[in-house]
Amino acid sequence: MFTQIKTSKENKEVVALLTRKLGLGTENVIARIAYTYSLSQDKKLDLNDIKDAGGKEYSKSVLFGDYYDIYIGLLCAHYSLYKTDKDIGRYIKMHVDEGLRILNQEVNKRSNIDGFDFLSELIQSNLADI
Repeated sequence: MFTQIKTSKENKEVVALLTRKLGLGTENVIARIAYTYSLSQDKKLDLNDIKDAGGKEYSKSVLFGDYYDIYIGLLCAHYSLYKTDKDIGRYIKMHVDEGLRILNQEVNKRSNIDGFDFLSELIQSNLADI
């Protein structure tokens, strides 16, 4: 059962940087966005590639708030897992780490962009792909 995760040591700095740059709320909000953005890339991550756990720690209630079931449901649908699968926490950690990595790359491509405009652009570009 998933109770908490820790990002990679590298992503401890990345989540703080993205929180400041985007101004969308606290670090856990950025971590939620990273998690769902990673899942939206429709890429299945390999558990053998899990990174270190020397970074920011999130409990399930801090990371997902009142919407834990929805966030877990997204992951379970993506990997065809049951909600009590022993690897749920590892997959969550990997998608938070991966999402922070790719969000950081996206933000670094743009200068002087606020969080709302950044998310609007990502959503609009992904809708155009449908």
